[in-house]
Amino acid sequence: MTGGKDPEKEQIQKRRHFAFRLNLFFFSVFALFSILIIRLAILQFVEGEQLKAQKMSNKVATYDIPPIRGNIYDRNGYPIAVSASTQSLYYHYDMGQSADEIIALARKLERVFFEYGHPDRRMTAAEIVSAMDVGFDINKNRVPIMDYYSSPRRIKTDLTNGEVAWLMEHRDEMRNITIVEESVREYDGENRIAVQLVGYLRQFSTAINHLPYYANTTEKYLPTENVGFDGIEFMYQEELRGKPGTRTYPINAAEQIIGSPTIVPPTAGNNLYLTIDAEVQMAAKQKIIEHLDYLKTDPVALSVNKAGVNAASAYAVAMEVKTGKVIAMVSYPDYDPNIWRNGRISPKDWNENQYRFLNGTITGTLYDHPDAAERAKHPGSLVPPGSTMKPLTILVGLKEGLITPSTVYQDAGVFTYGRDNSRISNSGGRAYGAMNAERAIAVSANTFMAAMVGDPLYRKYGREAVEVWDGYMKQFGLGVTTGSGLPGESAGVRDYFPMAESASAQAAMVLSSFGQGARYTALQLAQYAATLANRGVRMKPQFVEKITTYDGRTVSVFEPEVLNTVEMPEEYWNVVERGMGRVSQQGFEGFPYRFASKTGTAESDTSAGRVENAVFIAYAPVENPKLAVAVVVPEGGYGAWGAAPIARAIFDAYDRSIGLADE
Repeated sequence: MTGGKDPEKEQIQKRRHFAFRLNLFFFSVFALFSILIIRLAILQFVEGEQLKAQKMSNKVATYDIPPIRGNIYDRNGYPIAVSASTQSLYYHYDMGQSADEIIALARKLERVFFEYGHPDRRMTAAEIVSAMDVGFDINKNRVPIMDYYSSPRRIKTDLTNGEVAWLMEHRDEMRNITIVEESVREYDGENRIAVQLVGYLRQFSTAINHLPYYANTTEKYLPTENVGFDGIEFMYQEELRGKPGTRTYPINAAEQIIGSPTIVPPTAGNNLYLTIDAEVQMAAKQKIIEHLDYLKTDPVALSVNKAGVNAASAYAVAMEVKTGKVIAMVSYPDYDPNIWRNGRISPKDWNENQYRFLNGTITGTLYDHPDAAERAKHPGSLVPPGSTMKPLTILVGLKEGLITPSTVYQDAGVFTYGRDNSRISNSGGRAYGAMNAERAIAVSANTFMAAMVGDPLYRKYGREAVEVWDGYMKQFGLGVTTGSGLPGESAGVRDYFPMAESASAQAAMVLSSFGQGARYTALQLAQYAATLANRGVRMKPQFVEKITTYDGRTVSVFEPEVLNTVEMPEEYWNVVERGMGRVSQQGFEGFPYRFASKTGTAESDTSAGRVENAVFIAYAPVENPKLAVAVVVPEGGYGAWGAAPIARAIFDAYDRSIGLADE
């Protein structure tokens, strides 16, 4: 066919075009697969390690670092409790570790601690496994079960140089062990200044189970963080704590730590400057130690004050009259507070010191003896005020119109009351003859107090007399807490209430009038003495002078605080002061200032019978009172012998350090 296309040629040409396009398609597919294979090879053999590392490090675990706790100083900057740098040992669990391997590590650490550690801070393998927190006991060899593999556990703080050196040298064989620099609490263990007042720290994991404050707090705490557990350490926990830092670890998908941490250091807490004067505090305690020995060994003391031979404890408080600042607070016997420096305590230390931890100047403590039967034979720190109550008894009698400053009582040495003619007598059965209120304080006449105040108060008010008496006591800080804010402070024991129920209101008032109707703390007695010196102005006890930042900038300064004022005519105060100025006592010979004091011999009933406790209050100088002191010596015998000399040493130390003379 002429002029037309050849169908056969067209068909051939179409087949060629199709084949070309098909070949091009296959080539393109081949090229793409080749590129993909090459890329996969590059990823696997060239970039594999880098990408694997990126994958492994794309997760982090962040943990708080306990804050650096602020320091505690005395009023002059003497360090009482400070935070110091220490090396701590941490363990982080590896899922690949078996229970046997963990126990083997613990046993190896036990040997290291025994050979290179401090003898008093060794840990057994069982204690180490417990600190590792791996979910099993060393005696129950189970597979660890945990939900927080990457969380480091602190095994031990305060590593010695020998422990650190050994662990660093053998770090390749000590799997999952890390040494971290932290802070630890250090106390003045040599002088033991105001140990029970300052208090101690415990780990938060323990504190939360014992103190509601930590159970209810919204603050974030680490289980191993050491927190205030008693005393000033607890009372000012928020100011002292500071702010936590952070330690961030890279971890893999299995939550295992795979690299070095990034650390944001913690912020230090504020410092406290206490009102305590270290010189006065140490002088008071040293005198207590010497005087307790004197009561046991001196022939003169044993002949005059036989009851004092069993004295083994003492409690003393010195409080500034105008400011309420507590200059000295001694609860003796005390203990070395560094047994708490790691927030934990050994069973041995606990057993040896368990009856010394409480502050006997603010609460009731037991006699320091491990045997319960022996403890029951001796009084604790809460004893009746004895004759130190008599100045207040006179004020109650004057205020209630039961007596006047010139009222004269003919003392025959005995006063009887009640249907059964119960008898009250003076010490030694003395009969003082004619006396007024001033002389009754000076000679410490039980009969005057009972016949002229206690019994008439009952006759005036009947059963309501107990409530009336209680109201006066509270105005002077007796039967209520002092307002100090110290944790665990006791309001004392108002025995006159149960006495009125079991015996009679009359008996309660008669016995209370000469100091046998209640039991009070040494701090309450010091506040009471200061209120007498202040002529009715009751000051809040202050324990902190000021708070500063860690670098010394002042945050706050505490001002004196009046709790209440007791209104009495000046003549009433004069009667009491003149009477207290005539009281006889030992140890104040040559004292260069006029002072007012009252001795007390308070009786306590124990399983071994009735014992006599020495009590003493005083303030000086009379013209412008600056310091009030209260001393309680359980089983100390007469207050004039068992307690007064301790008070004299406190006044002398205050005069040296601060000054009793008028400014």
